[in-house]
Amino acid sequence: MSKQNQNLLIYQKYMELILYTNDIVRKYPKSERFSLVEEIKRAVYSGLRVLMYAIKTYGAQEKLKYLRELDVNLSLLKVHIRLSYRYHYISNKNYATWSQMVTDICNMLGGWIVSCQKR
Repeated sequence: MSKQNQNLLIYQKYMELILYTNDIVRKYPKSERFSLVEEIKRAVYSGLRVLMYAIKTYGAQEKLKYLRELDVNLSLLKVHIRLSYRYHYISNKNYATWSQMVTDICNMLGGWIVSCQKR
């Protein structure tokens, strides 16, 4: 698979993650709208911004900087998802689906980081 297709695939998966995340957080209690929901949305949307920078950047070192930042955003999102599950804001099925989406993106990201480090 070419790098362009790989970048497009991770972008498509990330957009699916955003859509799923927005659907899920609508169901959170109002008391969480300006705390946990805000943090979840911040992690997801800043991740999108960093992903766009990584796709548009040509230098391997600069690209690695953005990819590592995206990795941090995804790690934060995992923590927020776990908290959401522990507080019973999401069901077991939502937790499994959401976590799998993030894991899939993390796996793709890991491959991308390795390919940049080989350059």
